[in-house]
Formats: sequence, C-alpha cells, structure tokens
Amino acid sequence: MSLPVIVTRAEPGASETAARLKAAGYKPLLSPALVLEPLGADLDLRGVTDLVFTSANGVRHFPAVSDSVQRVWCVGEATAEAARKAGWQGVREGNGNAVDLAEHIIAAPEARTGVFLHIANEAAAGDLMARLTAAGVNARFAALYRTLPVSAVADSAASALTRAARVVILVHSAKGAAAFRNAARGLDLKRSIIVAISEAASKPLVGCGAKAVVNAAQPSETALMEALDTAVLAL
Repeated sequence: MSLPVIVTRAEPGASETAARLKAAGYKPLLSPALVLEPLGADLDLRGVTDLVFTSANGVRHFPAVSDSVQRVWCVGEATAEAARKAGWQGVREGNGNAVDLAEHIIAAPEARTGVFLHIANEAAAGDLMARLTAAGVNARFAALYRTLPVSAVADSAASALTRAARVVILVHSAKGAAAFRNAARGLDLKRSIIVAISEAASKPLVGCGAKAVVNAAQPSETALMEALDTAVLAL
C-alpha cells in the first residue's frame, strides 16, 4: 500500500498536487485546510503596466488577460506556470519568496516607470507592498478573493491520522498549516511527518506532536516534492 499524504492546499491547487503525488506513487488524501471565496471586486486597470501575483490563486481569480499589462511578476514557479497557462505574456518568475520578489522588482528598471498592481487575497497586503512603496515604486493592492478555514479535516485524513502506521501532512502555507492544526484538534499527530514548502509554512505545526518536520530547500512545488521523497527515504 502506498504512503498516504494529506494535501492541505486549497483547491484547485490541491487536485494538481494530488495528481503529482499519485504519479510519484503516493496515496494523496485531499483535505484542504482553506476554502477560497471570490470577492467580486471591480478592478481598475487604468495606467497599470505591471501585475504582481504572489500565488496561483491570484491568477485564477483575475477576470481576464489584459493587453494593457506589459509584464507579470510571479512569486515562483507554480504561479508563473498558472500565469502562462492563462495567456499572460512577459511573465517574470521569482524564486518563491514574496520578499525576494519585491527586491527583484525594486532592482528592475521598470520599477522607476511602471505602475504595479498586486493581486492577492484580502489578507496579503503586507510586506511586499510595504517594501515596494517604501522604495518609491508606484504600487497598489487589490483583493480578489479571501481564504476561510475549514472546521474539520476530511474523513479520509482523519482516518489516516488515526489508523495509518505513518502518514505525511503536506503543507503549502503558514495560514493553511494553522488552519489544519485547528481543524485536526483532538486527533493524534504522533504518527505523522510534516513536509512543508518552507520553514515559515511549517511553523504553526511545530510542537504539534508530529514525528518530524521537514522543510523544502526552496519555496517551490518541485522542492516540496523533493523534500517529501527525502523524508520518506529517511523513514
């Protein structure tokens, strides 16, 4: 029987990760810790030359590709891939960290002339925007969706945590990790291994009783899968 891996990522990304896990021989158990809710906000793109996406969900919630946008800045590989699939041109890919993406934008010549619009969830207007505006970049923020925590983990995940000899909990964000820990309250995590996309993402699950916490070398889906393989080999 293949190793069960609980996918805590929100949909539709959870299904994409599950397909990748299944192809690698794992048994994915979908248990999104967050649900995405569109806000139906009206976007004003007048004068906007550059879009900034810090998650693939921002790309998915954007209403349509606009010819007026010259460049699209993406936090990492998954977001950049989503942008290219959506039809965006001029995609520039970061290494998976929003702070590093801000520094990359600030160092670019376009930062002195462009008008930047950061598209994300309503809670994401944080450090990236602060860094851009502090550096004199003409930037603003628009929230197209919000994330809501689930009240309980999926039945399949609860069963694996209770009965499986070992189980992996795959974590894509700190917010998702915190939501999963709350949703899994009352369940014993001592047979689980946390594999997270970054140290920041795993932090809410540190001290939860898991056998081990393994963080990806870089905040990307590819590095996350490599961390999973490494963790499993160490068992």
